[in-house]
Amino acid sequence: MSEDLVRGFPAFGAAGARGRFAKSWWGRAWLSAMEDTALDLRQLKAGRRYAAAGLVGPITVSPGRIAATVDDVDGGPFRTELRLAELSEVDWTRFLDRVASRAGHLAALLDRDMPPDLVAAADDAGVHLLPGIGDLDPECDCAGWELPCRHAAALSFQASWLLDADPFVLLLMRGKGEREIRDELESRTAPREDLVVEDRTPGELPDLAGFRPSGAPSIPSAPGMPAETFALLAANASAQARALLAGEPWPGRRQDTIRLASAFPAVASRLGEGPEFERAVAAWTHGGHAGLEVLDAPWTPPKAALAAARTALADVTDDEPVFDRNRCTAGEVQVRLDRRGRWHPYRREGGEWWPAGPPELDPGLLLG
Repeated sequence: MSEDLVRGFPAFGAAGARGRFAKSWWGRAWLSAMEDTALDLRQLKAGRRYAAAGLVGPITVSPGRIAATVDDVDGGPFRTELRLAELSEVDWTRFLDRVASRAGHLAALLDRDMPPDLVAAADDAGVHLLPGIGDLDPECDCAGWELPCRHAAALSFQASWLLDADPFVLLLMRGKGEREIRDELESRTAPREDLVVEDRTPGELPDLAGFRPSGAPSIPSAPGMPAETFALLAANASAQARALLAGEPWPGRRQDTIRLASAFPAVASRLGEGPEFERAVAAWTHGGHAGLEVLDAPWTPPKAALAAARTALADVTDDEPVFDRNRCTAGEVQVRLDRRGRWHPYRREGGEWWPAGPPELDPGLLLG
């Protein structure tokens, strides 16, 4: 394995830890993936104390794995690691293409920043960079049975500090080192020799200093299409242009059609029709991209997430919850878990399940 694919970090030590929390939003997302999976909060609290006390040794990061030895007040050291699935080559291609296509994303990543819209753009392409519930797989040779044990929790807390300083640590765990990522981004942004044209000096541009628009353009109606429809589309195009200039993600064609129908109900009937389209618009209205994803694509959450949901629902419904992958049905109500740990409510209408409101972290709030 090349040097670029194995990175070692010295131990923080008690003086370097100070019991701090993760500062970056992606560092906090890393911790949420661990905390939302844990069934024993006492292990998390002990892990935070161990991290602050500097009981975690030097940390090694490699594709799919972060490892260290962790001391314990009752023994040790224990060999501890966290595993995270590597991205496939197809996923890497999608992600790097997205980064290279947005100058703001490229500059941010090379400056060791990971803006939320970059991660959202990757999610839209089907590439989930940040771990979700159950994605972090802890292992430790201690006698504890908890997942995570206090040693794995301590390692996870200190890993979030590494991520604060350098998001390339996360990308390395996902399978590629910084040098390879930089080389691939450079190859995507380098000018193509076959596109180089002869240098030409442009003619003199007209003086626009005195130009003043007379007002908003007059948009006539067209057969079967009222003028206000064009006005709404023009407003949407303007909003999308501003979003692109700001480096925000551009949704796919189907998603954009659904988003447009949700944002401008007056033109929804001209963008699509039928119950399936209406359900998709309702899902986007309540939950955005994640709402549409749980409508379209069931997935299998970790057992710990389902166990926590079963406990939360036990006190608020007399119906026995029935779980089917990420969907839980209790009577005439169904909730669906997205990959960020939020539950989306559904109600049965005409024999079909329809999105019924915004998501909540606690599914009991949706059935209560």
